[in-house]
Amino acid sequence: MTWGYPSTFDVYQLYYTETLGLPKAQVSWIGSIQIFIAFSLCALSGRLADAGYSRHAVLAGSLLATFGTFMTSLTERYWEILLAQGICTGIGLGLMFMPTVSVISSYFKRRRAVALTISAAGTGTGGTMFPATVQYLTARIGFPWVVRCAGFLALLLVVVMNGLLKPRLAPRKTGPLVEWAAFREPTYVLFCCGCFFYFWALYFGFFYVGISTLPDGISVLTFSDQQLRPGCHWLLQHIFHQPAPHHERCRHTRPPRLRLDRGHLRRAGQHVSGVSRLRGGPAVRLDRHPRRAGMYVFSAVYGIAASASQGMFVSSLASLTKDPSKMGIRFGMVCTILAFATLAGPPTSGAIIDRAGGRYVFAQVWGGTVILLCFLMVAAARVWGTGFKLLVRC
Repeated sequence: MTWGYPSTFDVYQLYYTETLGLPKAQVSWIGSIQIFIAFSLCALSGRLADAGYSRHAVLAGSLLATFGTFMTSLTERYWEILLAQGICTGIGLGLMFMPTVSVISSYFKRRRAVALTISAAGTGTGGTMFPATVQYLTARIGFPWVVRCAGFLALLLVVVMNGLLKPRLAPRKTGPLVEWAAFREPTYVLFCCGCFFYFWALYFGFFYVGISTLPDGISVLTFSDQQLRPGCHWLLQHIFHQPAPHHERCRHTRPPRLRLDRGHLRRAGQHVSGVSRLRGGPAVRLDRHPRRAGMYVFSAVYGIAASASQGMFVSSLASLTKDPSKMGIRFGMVCTILAFATLAGPPTSGAIIDRAGGRYVFAQVWGGTVILLCFLMVAAARVWGTGFKLLVRC
């Protein structure tokens, strides 16, 4: 819920760009402000977690995030969306994230990094459920009810989260909001700089990959239906031996008779493998849509790499914190720094795209350069902290 929901803003960006008729950079401010507020509140929520108020912070964040999601379904203007989805939901997400990380890390000493990485894997689950809910139901029940469905899904998740949350360590009532001594550690500073560059470019792909794959003249409201219908027709014709029915009489068609033999299984396998095989990258193709097929492959690889990096970011930061009682405050300090990166990243890439006349190549070059700077900073932190050893136990 905490990061799976914000990473799905590209689906909302598609709808807002088409419905409101606003520039991509302006619409992306909604998602950027949401993530900025979520990150910037991590220092406060982390200190609350260290002081023993983890359950209070998570409960308040759950109520605000769910309320903001439901209020988004009632919005019609840009400023209303900004208040509901950008600010209200962002505050809720910021209050939820850091206390959960602090509580999870308190239960582990030797395998803390592994535990936090596994918990961060939930981002991929949320990043699958929420966009699927919005994209595939918008054309059927309308955008307001789709957002309400996402709100009910979020409500279910936060109820489970609040029920399972149980702090373990004794509260540390006194302590500063910022531990300035951490910034005297070169490894910590280099890691913070690397994470800043990484999150500066991270959400460019999440926000804009959906828009870049939409062909001209296809509405976001019907795009998923137009994608799925040819595949359903192919299944009826080649596997079930039944002609594809017209849309008007689909509900009156008799159930297809399943008849599979080696020839049909071979043709099905050939059709699927034509999509899934990688032969030098450009060889991946879909019928009549080679560019779309390439974007599917790019999206899958990008999603795996981005999600893995986010999970390792949490576990790596845990390895730099030896005192579990300071986990919340040190995490929160880094997230507050990252807030400014996430605030500037998507609007910067959107402005580059708009200035380039809708072409994405210059924004891609910018994102790749920033990620390269991240790699250099994180590599320097690794060498400074552990030397040139390949494997080090955290």
